[in-house]
Formats: sequence, structure tokens, C-alpha cells
Amino acid sequence: MDAGSSSSPLRIVIVPWLAFGHLLPYLELSERLAERGHRVSYVSTPRNVARLPLPLRPAAAPRVDLVALPLPRVDGLPDGAESTNDVPDDDRELHWKAFDGLAAPFAEFLATACADETTRPHWIIADSFHHWAAAAALEHQVPCAMLLPTAALIATLPDLPEEHRRARGLPRYEQEMMDPAYNNYGISGMSIIRRFNLTKDRCTVAAIRSCIEWEPESFPLAATLLGKPVVPLGLLPPSPKGARRAAAKGAEHATVRWLDAQPSDSVVYVALGSEVPLRVEQVHELAFGLELAGTRFLWALRKPSGAAVHDEDGVDMLPPDFQERTRGQGLVTRGWVPQVRILAHAARPPWAGS
Repeated sequence: MDAGSSSSPLRIVIVPWLAFGHLLPYLELSERLAERGHRVSYVSTPRNVARLPLPLRPAAAPRVDLVALPLPRVDGLPDGAESTNDVPDDDRELHWKAFDGLAAPFAEFLATACADETTRPHWIIADSFHHWAAAAALEHQVPCAMLLPTAALIATLPDLPEEHRRARGLPRYEQEMMDPAYNNYGISGMSIIRRFNLTKDRCTVAAIRSCIEWEPESFPLAATLLGKPVVPLGLLPPSPKGARRAAAKGAEHATVRWLDAQPSDSVVYVALGSEVPLRVEQVHELAFGLELAGTRFLWALRKPSGAAVHDEDGVDMLPPDFQERTRGQGLVTRGWVPQVRILAHAARPPWAGS
């Protein structure tokens, strides 16, 4: 999608789901489209926009508008809980309810944009749960692409709970793990699968964060299973020229300096993400396992669920004296780390990440 190949640049609205595993790759997509000459409106909520890795790349920044729509208040949802990693497990349905409340401000935003031909979008790119964004696009006759941030294999999800439960060969624990995705009885009143299907039905194409080279067997089936044309977006890793690379303001990040001092193929990288934080007991079990294994490790540690953390280095999340006992063995760090550089580092064997 290069503006140079068409008579004029496109105006594109991108609406990611409220999780940083969605927000960051689609910010990368926004920058790439802008660098090709297109105008992009990137839509999220105020606190999520404030936490994006800025500034944008110089070639993209003039053509990317960051649009912050207020997340409606919902009784019981903690103040400032705008992304999924702000929300305790027990409050996820409240977050979904607040998310559905974005339908009205988004509809108003789109109506205003469509009222003037100079600002009318050519495309809406809506994440897979944004049924209301796809509905607004349909109302204003703007073509809409459904974003699928995971592998093309997600297209194989059964539409109905009965089909899911009858799936042949599916272990019982996997059935039970997927059951909540089909549950219509939560506070929000709509299941994840229902959101997915409504979005799919209202969209023109599906855009998947994958490619044929990555999924040679699954990707060609996605269009048939979804019943729509499928556009591969690639894996959208962060650009080496982006703000996340420059987070240390030109200095090497401490984790990279530590890795530089380790032998090749010697370090296990432990990073469990933000969607399912561990309990303190689980953090301790993992810590003891690393210590007993005796291998070098780099651990990007997040606050455990239910923990009161008072130390910036996360010492009070770990077993007593753990860091002293493993001082020559591993490094524990909290906050942002340059994950792409860590994964590419010679000190980390290709298999040694979790």
C-alpha cells in the first residue's frame, strides 16, 4: 500500500484492542503506512495513548494523528484501568463493558470525519473485537478490514459453543480453557466469540499479523474459513529506528550490556508477558527453579497478581536473598526491556526463551 502507486494518499483509521500486545504492533503498522505517504488516525484511550513509545519516527510523525477517546466510567472498574494489564482478572468483564461504551464516541468521531470529503477515511482497520467500529464503518459506507493480531490459525475457532465442545480430539482441559470465550452471561452480556463474529460479518477483508512464510499450511486456509479475502501484514516487529530502541537515549540498555558480558548460547531469557500475571507463589517457584538449574538467566519480571511492590527492582517480589545468591548467575529487571535485541543476542540460544 504505497501512496506513490496511486493518485493520492489514503486516509486510514486504525482501532486496536485495549491491550499492549495489540496497541504496539498496530502503532508500528500505522508508522509504516504513514512512511508510505498515507494519513493515519490511530484511535485508543487517553492513558493508552500517553503510554505509547513516542516520539514516532520522523518520516511517519507528520502523518499519524493519535486520537484519544475517553473510556466510559463503569462502577467497580479501577480508575485508569484502560488496558488489559491494568485490570485484575476478576474485573475483565467490567473492562469489556467500558470498552463497549466506546461505541458512541467512536461513532461521533467517524461521523465528523465523514462529514467532510477532505477528512473522510478510505478505510477503517478495526481489531477483531470492535464490532461497533465495524458497524459504524458500515453505516457510513467506509470499507472495513478486521485486524487479527495472532496467527492465521485463529480462523479455525468454531463459531458456536456446541461446535467447540464437539471438536474431535480436543482435551477436556482445553475445552474448559476456551469455555469463557463463548460465555454470554457476564456483565458485558456478549461473549468474545460473538464480538469476533459480528466484527467479521461487518468487514470487507481480514488483515492478519502473519504471512504465508510463517504459516505455510494455515494461512492459505484462512480466507476459506473466514469467508473473506485475507491480507498478510507480516509479523510487524518494532522498527530498529523506533522510539523503543531509543528508550535509553543513546546508551546501551543495561540488559544488553549484561548480555554482552555473557558467553555465547548461555542465557535463558524469561519473559511471561502482561496478560496473565503470576501470583507471588508462582514467582517464587520460578525463581527457585532458575536458581537450582544453575543456568545463566535474564528475567524480565512483572508485578505478580496481588503483590504490594515497594522496591523498583522487584526485590520484594522475589524469595529472600534470591538476588544475592544468584548475583553471578542471572539478572532480574523490571519495566521495559529491548526484547527484539535480547532475542537476537548471541548470548541467548535460539531455544532459550519463554
